[in-house]
Amino acid sequence: SSGINAEYGDFHHRADYLFLVGTEEGKIYKCSKHYSSQYLDTYDAHHMAVYAVRWNNFHPRVFASCSADWTVKIWDHHYSEPMFTFDLGNSVGDVVWSPYSATVFGAVTDDGQVHIFDLSQEKYEPVCQQSVVQKKKTKVNHLAFNQHYPMIVVGDDRGNALTLKLSPNLRKCL
Repeated sequence: SSGINAEYGDFHHRADYLFLVGTEEGKIYKCSKHYSSQYLDTYDAHHMAVYAVRWNNFHPRVFASCSADWTVKIWDHHYSEPMFTFDLGNSVGDVVWSPYSATVFGAVTDDGQVHIFDLSQEKYEPVCQQSVVQKKKTKVNHLAFNQHYPMIVVGDDRGNALTLKLSPNLRKCL
């Protein structure tokens, strides 16, 4: 409400009055529908534009963010510093939590890679990393987990969508 350049926002899954907004300047604002003229919290989250902010489906205190600064960060919204920071080596266009596990999330990068993490298995590296584009200049910028089947959908900047089946070790919680 004070002239921020908002890039992306997400409403909390349990407290529907609470939402996060990522900005072009790399900040994340925690906001409430009850206090429209002020922020509840400000996170100096990234050094470049925030492209996605997503609440975890299972842990009400946890959210993920991604940015043009090549990083994905995992946060507890009660603290100003991230719990985890992952440098993916390229601009990160999207980050999404899995709908069936509190510890699984995916991210896509401008170099055409999909990165799948499972924090219960590996806290420092993705458990799977896959190139999904044919042409070098195609940027992958969207990711979605299927709610019912062990699949993800990846979208690119040319309007193409690709469906990928998750390996058995990433869908054991379905």
